[in-house]
Parts: sequence; C-alpha cells; structure tokens
Amino acid sequence: MTAATEPSPAETGRTVRESAARRNARRTGSRFIWLFILPAAVFYGFVVLIPSFQGVFFSFTNWNGLSSDWSFVGIDNFTRLFEDAVSVKAIGNTFLYAILSTVFENILGLLVALALHSRIKSRNVLRVLFFMPVVLLSVVIAYLWQYLFQVNNGAITQLLHAIGLHDANPNWLGDPNLVVYSISIIVIWQFTGYTMVIYLAGLQGIPPEQLEAAAIDGAGPIARFWYVVRPLLAPAITVNIMLSLIRGFMIFDQVWVTTGGGPADSSHSLSTLVYRTAFQFGELGRGAAIALVLAVIVGILGFFQYRGLLRSGGAR
Repeated sequence: MTAATEPSPAETGRTVRESAARRNARRTGSRFIWLFILPAAVFYGFVVLIPSFQGVFFSFTNWNGLSSDWSFVGIDNFTRLFEDAVSVKAIGNTFLYAILSTVFENILGLLVALALHSRIKSRNVLRVLFFMPVVLLSVVIAYLWQYLFQVNNGAITQLLHAIGLHDANPNWLGDPNLVVYSISIIVIWQFTGYTMVIYLAGLQGIPPEQLEAAAIDGAGPIARFWYVVRPLLAPAITVNIMLSLIRGFMIFDQVWVTTGGGPADSSHSLSTLVYRTAFQFGELGRGAAIALVLAVIVGILGFFQYRGLLRSGGAR
C-alpha cells in the first residue's frame, strides 16, 4: 500500500496562483459580457422602457399630445373608461374577440393538424395553403373580406343562396348584432394556420411507439388521442391558447379596416378605442390610460402562460 504524497509548497503556491488567475478571468469576462449587452440594453431602454414609463405617467394627466399645458387628473381617465358606454362596449367586445378566436382557432387548428399529420400525399401542399393567410398582411385580408361580406352580391351571401337559403341576406359588417362575429370569422380564418403549425410541431414530437403500444392494447382513435396525444401535446396547447388570447385582446387591423369601430361604435376593441381617443379626439392622456389597462390584461395573460409552460415542462 502506497502512502499518499503531500503536495510540495511550490505546488501549493502554483495551485493558489492558478485559482486566483481563474477568478480574475471570470471577473474580467463578466465585465466584458456587460459591455456586449450595453448597446442593446441602451437601445431597448430608449425605445421601449422610457416611452412606456412616459405613457404610464401621461395616463394620469389630461395632456392632448401637443400642448405644453396639462395637469394631473388622478384616476379620472381610468374611471371614465368604466363609465362611458362606448368604452364598456369596447371592453366586452375585446373579451368576445379573444374568446371566440381562441376557441375556434385552436379547435380548427388542432383538427387540421391531426388530419395533415397523417400519410396523405398532398399534406405538404395543404400545410402551405392553410398557413398562407398567416403571412399576408392583416390589412390586406381585411379588405379581401370586405368584398366577401358584401350585402346581396358578396361571396358569403351567394354561398348561402347556393345551399338553399335564398332569403338570407345578412348585413355582415353593418348589423350591430352581427359585426363582432363577422370580424371574428376573419381573425379565425387568418390565424388557424398559425395554431396548426404549432400543433403539428407538437404531434411530430410524440413517439410513434407509444401510439402503437396503445393501439396493441386495444385503444381506439379517440382513446389514443385523449390518453396519449393530449397529455404530450400539453405544452403546444398552452402556447396556442395563450398566443390566441393575447392576439385576440390586441386585435386592431381587422376592426379598423372593415368597420372603423362602427356601426354606431358597436365593434370597437380596446386597441381601436386607444387610437381613436388619442389620435382622433386628441385625448392622449385618456388613450394612454386605456392602453395601460390593455397592457395589464396582456401582462397577466403572459404571466399565466409562463406558469402554464412551467407546469407542463415546456419552459424548462
């Protein structure tokens, strides 16, 4: 048995010097890392943080955006948001846009993804076709659907006539009771392909062995989906639901291009109300207050999305 050899004083001194050199290198590296981050941090602060804090500040004022004469009004801009009938209608519309688009985009996107995850020969072409509306500008799509929704000669009305509903002639974008649902159809049509892509990515990550084992055990298609596919697809479901909700709460282009918030202010969302209040009515302080409420709603949704991803393991 050989006794352990103790390090000589020279070796001990060398080890101490090497450890100190490594610590100095780490400190120097940390300083250089901050130098690399600094330009992006300054740009982010100048473009995002400072305007955001200014927006929060002016949400408590009556500034019109141009004049140097303004004063603090406390929480008046926020209380007016919940007292004004148009604002309350816009809040309800925003939630309705978000809920409708989230539910139908995810149901349709999942069904399309399941269909195109099969072995059909044209699946790649169909994936491109379903995803194509996502890459088009929302303004272009809104103008396109304006023609499709025309009264009497619109393609949608003609389709209703073709299937036997000869008396049907709805005013899709002119009826206050119908306009929110019509605009929701536009959003759902545009972004179903987006949810489809995320679901397809999730489906491709499911091991086929688990599906084959479930099939051997006698599980049918519905049981395989519910007990095998659905749990493994949980991160994709969480991401899609949260992105759809956030997109629904921030809806602007489709509403502004098709109706401008009308008829009779019946289709406004919070985003269009911010634009109209701040830049058409010249009440920038009140518009900032509405934008702040919208930002808080989206921030809360983002927080729950992160918690959901952590719980499902998608953010680890």
